[in-house]
Amino acid sequence: MQVVEANGARIPAIGLGTMTLKGDVCVEIVSAALGLGYRHLDTAQMYGNEAEVGQGLKASGLKREDVFLTTKVWHSNLAPGDFERSFDESLKKLDQSYVDLLLIHWPNANVSLAGTMASLCKAAADRRARHVGIANFTMPMIEEAVRLATVPLVTNQIEVHPYIDQRRVIDTCRRHGLAVTAYCPLARGGVPSDETLQRIGAAHGKSASQVALRWLVQQGIIPIPRTASRARLPENLAVFDFTLSDGEMAEIAALRKPNGRLVSPPHAPQWDAA
Repeated sequence: MQVVEANGARIPAIGLGTMTLKGDVCVEIVSAALGLGYRHLDTAQMYGNEAEVGQGLKASGLKREDVFLTTKVWHSNLAPGDFERSFDESLKKLDQSYVDLLLIHWPNANVSLAGTMASLCKAAADRRARHVGIANFTMPMIEEAVRLATVPLVTNQIEVHPYIDQRRVIDTCRRHGLAVTAYCPLARGGVPSDETLQRIGAAHGKSASQVALRWLVQQGIIPIPRTASRARLPENLAVFDFTLSDGEMAEIAALRKPNGRLVSPPHAPQWDAA
């Protein structure tokens, strides 16, 4: 598995997103993915499946150090004390002594970021999180988080797919050495039926989804597609055996549109202008 290096972390270049995966399905998909060659799992306390993700990891038979495991602390648990309790609960559910990456899932304007960052960085200092980072942070928030952090931040997990313009946020991350992890990389089902992506895929013997994932990987962005289908797992992973031309990359980038954002819950921050 190729990796993306960021501020000392070596993050597998594609991961398995697990949001909405529940129960035995989650255990089976996680174990199957690892058997196929995935080495990066992404979960969160809010997903309600950390126990199942942990079970799937153990069922795979892989050595713990061979899998990059990420979880996140929800925006309502960011105050000192709440943060630590949330992370303790996550480790217990995962049945792990550490995670490879701990993220602030969403910022919370009602909680001091200084206190949250102190708790986040303490998890790294205690080695219960090998690395730490942020998710859904805007450009000003990235700048503030980097300023407050006492250990290097390694990623900002944000929505990235061909229909959203995140260039300015991505540039800000890269200026500080942060990788970008892309959730909703297939635009919640919008990608497979896209005629442009289908046409480009046909030229490479690939699907539209594989083209969209390759577009991200080729930029050094880490997609974490979610699937509940065992049949889809190998397709999402098979994006390292072809290369998009500069013209194809530009054509995909041109699909972005002003209203391309899909995820903006009530607790979302004021998003950066494109």
